[in-house]
Amino acid sequence: MGVSVCLFATIVTASSAQQLPVGPIPLVCNRACLEGVINDFLKALVAHNPSKLPLSEDVRYSENEQFMDIGYGFWNTVTAIGNYKHYFADPQAGQVGYMGTMVEGKNKLLYALRIRIQLGRITEVETSIYRPGGAPFDGVAEMDALGKPEAIWLDPVPAKKRATRQQLIAVANAYFEGLQNNDGKGYYPFTDDCHRIENGYATTNNPGKFPSRSGFDAFGLGCLAQFKSGYYRIVTKIHHRRFPLVDVERGLVYAYCIFDHAGNIHKYNLTDGREVDMSFFSRPSSIQVTEVFLIENGLIRRVEMIGSSAPYHTNPPWDGGLSGK
Repeated sequence: MGVSVCLFATIVTASSAQQLPVGPIPLVCNRACLEGVINDFLKALVAHNPSKLPLSEDVRYSENEQFMDIGYGFWNTVTAIGNYKHYFADPQAGQVGYMGTMVEGKNKLLYALRIRIQLGRITEVETSIYRPGGAPFDGVAEMDALGKPEAIWLDPVPAKKRATRQQLIAVANAYFEGLQNNDGKGYYPFTDDCHRIENGYATTNNPGKFPSRSGFDAFGLGCLAQFKSGYYRIVTKIHHRRFPLVDVERGLVYAYCIFDHAGNIHKYNLTDGREVDMSFFSRPSSIQVTEVFLIENGLIRRVEMIGSSAPYHTNPPWDGGLSGK
């Protein structure tokens, strides 16, 4: 009888030990620590095993604005971590972001990831996935070959020149304000050398690659010239703007929003009088956007975006954010 009780206790203890959660993340988690959390997450993802992570019991997980149980969706189809890796850290808020390439089957894609940590556990995981074929252009393969972001993304801002979180968010929001119903007459805080990458593709300073049907080469212009042209009038609303992660040390803002295209704006005149034909936006549609801004002295110098098509006027499930006007 005593042997049976002892054996039963041993089995229970062993079983309980297997179910113990992964050890917690340090309560003080600096940049290196946060980037390590991303790396651990990606390894668990490719292993199809979320139990390898220090998850909270009530962790919330989403893919492309859909809540689901962690371990579903992309967890079942991902096959490898890609070459391109770009990290964003906000130790003050306990948040870390990532943009990179991943492999699903044999296909490369772009992957945006945000993780929130509270009391040593992962409480939020927000992911966005761009699979090639959902836009008339992309540079996924080129991004993967690049491997890492420009060095200027990683440069720390001298302590005396750092903007506050609120100031950085205000600049990022000014971008969305200027893009929404763009008429060429707004406040556009860009540096002269501002450059933007969307789904791995250069949508500024890239002449001759993707002119409009009317011959207007918008992507050949810089950020400021684009906004001053009034080209983006087709973006009729930018709503559910959220700025959950701010990297004050590097002057970065990691943002989310939804771009709406009402579908009823087909032809219009630019500020220089030229007419552009945007009739291919002939139905209501939206883009689910993850966008990061590099800001210097109150001006946007770099923009990196991952975006996928979404049902018109998608309402994201995450709390908070600005509605847009």
